[in-house]
Amino acid sequence: MAITDKTVAIATGSLAVGIGVLALKTLAWWMTGSVALYSDALESIVNVVTAIVALIAVRLAQRPADAALPYGYHKAEYFSAVVVGVMIIVAAILILREAFYGFLEPSMPDAPLQGLAISFFATVINVVWAQVLIRHGRKARSPAIEADGKHLMTDVVSTIGVLIGLGLVYLTGFAQLDSVLAALVALNILWSGWGVIRESVGGLMDVAVTPDTQKLIRAVIANNADGAIEAHDIRTRQAGKMTFIDFHLVVPGAMSVDEAHSICDDIEGKLREAVADVQITIHVEPENKAKHAGIVVL
Repeated sequence: MAITDKTVAIATGSLAVGIGVLALKTLAWWMTGSVALYSDALESIVNVVTAIVALIAVRLAQRPADAALPYGYHKAEYFSAVVVGVMIIVAAILILREAFYGFLEPSMPDAPLQGLAISFFATVINVVWAQVLIRHGRKARSPAIEADGKHLMTDVVSTIGVLIGLGLVYLTGFAQLDSVLAALVALNILWSGWGVIRESVGGLMDVAVTPDTQKLIRAVIANNADGAIEAHDIRTRQAGKMTFIDFHLVVPGAMSVDEAHSICDDIEGKLREAVADVQITIHVEPENKAKHAGIVVL
């Protein structure tokens, strides 16, 4: 299965997993009436919504470039991740509201052991699926899939805290601790939402590739530009899984167009071997344009 097809399949599977986990956590809340488990179930609703958004974004990002968007639809995944971040923050605000009212009118949860067992089972599912999402998201360079996986891991951390706390509620009889736990879950979710939005905005602002990738790109250019004088003004940007590279290549003024084009072909071929899903633009200049900076080839 091609990696793009696998990405769509995983995004679809994420929606199915999200619905299943939501059903389990809703059942746990219904059985106990716990505000903390209610907050956990509410976060699962966000997981389902974000899975839908991620699926739409992944399918859209795979559309080929056209006249309207000649550089492609790759940034659609960053918009998806921003929507995910906003949804997370909205959920956190709703949870804080419920925690506040629950603290004013505390009540002990019903059937706590059964509710904890169901919630624990749902958490195990989330742990496994989050790892699948994060690993594939990084491999496929899919911001939407990776953001979905990171949010699920935040959900896992929140749920573990809720389970431990509800155990303490059951042992101590301190009913207001239930609402305190819900508020802590909400704060954790707020932090997660901020992180997702911050990373996505970087992508929308044409963030450069990582320092290691930049170093690799410069090395490939230096080692495969025989016949040129220098390469300067090297710029990179990341858009979803696509990497864009552009730079100026200075060649001797007497060099023919055919020879200069051959050097560009060699560089582009090696860059495509070193960096997956890359678009390259090279501007050829005569030697009087040399800046004696950047990558000196000769």
